[in-house]
Amino acid sequence: MNHPLLLKGAPGSPYTRKMLALLRYRHIAYSLLIPGSPRLDALPVPKVELLPTFYLPNAEGKLEAVTDSTPLLRRFEAQFPGPRVQPPDPVIRFLDSVLEDYADEWLTKPMFHYRWHFAADAAKSGNILPRWRRLTTTDEVAAERAAEFSSRQIGRLHFVGSNPTTAEVIEQSYLRFLAAFEAHLAQYPYLMGARPGASDFGFFGQLTQLAHFDPTPSAITLAQAPRVFTWTWLTEDLSGLAPTEADWITRDAIPPTLLALLAEAGRTYVPLMLANARALKAGAERVKTEIDGRAWVQNPFPYQGKCLRWLREEFAALGAADQKAAMEVLEAAGCGELVSEVAAMRS
Repeated sequence: MNHPLLLKGAPGSPYTRKMLALLRYRHIAYSLLIPGSPRLDALPVPKVELLPTFYLPNAEGKLEAVTDSTPLLRRFEAQFPGPRVQPPDPVIRFLDSVLEDYADEWLTKPMFHYRWHFAADAAKSGNILPRWRRLTTTDEVAAERAAEFSSRQIGRLHFVGSNPTTAEVIEQSYLRFLAAFEAHLAQYPYLMGARPGASDFGFFGQLTQLAHFDPTPSAITLAQAPRVFTWTWLTEDLSGLAPTEADWITRDAIPPTLLALLAEAGRTYVPLMLANARALKAGAERVKTEIDGRAWVQNPFPYQGKCLRWLREEFAALGAADQKAAMEVLEAAGCGELVSEVAAMRS
């Protein structure tokens, strides 16, 4: 593994911020290349342009472009020493995975929705995000790029499910998420107890944009969840944290506040993931379901089908007793359908 790690990313990418915070916490050295950097010309191109992109050796020792934060997090967990972010208890680790996926696949919806649905947010993002590629570009060129970039991103709203039918569902879900996370942070500094898990970095990545960059959700977060607003600043750099194994929550004392966050996932993320999987299986052109009692319509998203499969594979790998313990928590939170098919096969 090259050291420091090379990666391409940008501050406006929640997944870039997720991985940068993870690398700092785990004391993994890195070099960040902003898109447009001349150094990128000599590096391989990924199959799909996503941020962050890491440049890592393959089996033959040649550099390849690798994207997707969740598999990368797990790869680094296995290949680098330092503070771990996956809890050692397999039950807690699975719950952590569910919450990380909720952050990556649901919280990104309010992030993208607020950024491009509201005029003030779209104006700020259109003006700032393209400038990260080249700060010295002229104002005239920057204005042209801002218009092109904004138009392209607004045109992609339907990919994340943001439309007039779903807008209220997304916005109400963010308010409930803030209330639940604020309550948890009144008791614990991180989702997984006194030390962060993978889910903490997933939450952090989305909140760097929702709480601190985009004007509309930032004002909402500051007014309604000051702990969440503060936590996002603090989680940026946890390199000074010295965690112990006693800092993890335990399966026999799951905090009610964590159950409340899982329940919010069960209210929104779970029905979406299941409906998306059904649409993909049927070859449907639209995902149509109800979330929180309201209609939800969006394009099918193959990647989310892959995410659901990964979670089910992780659950299937648990022993019988661990599956039973995890299922009790999931069912109490309304998340049991995520893995009920797997559990039924075992029984």
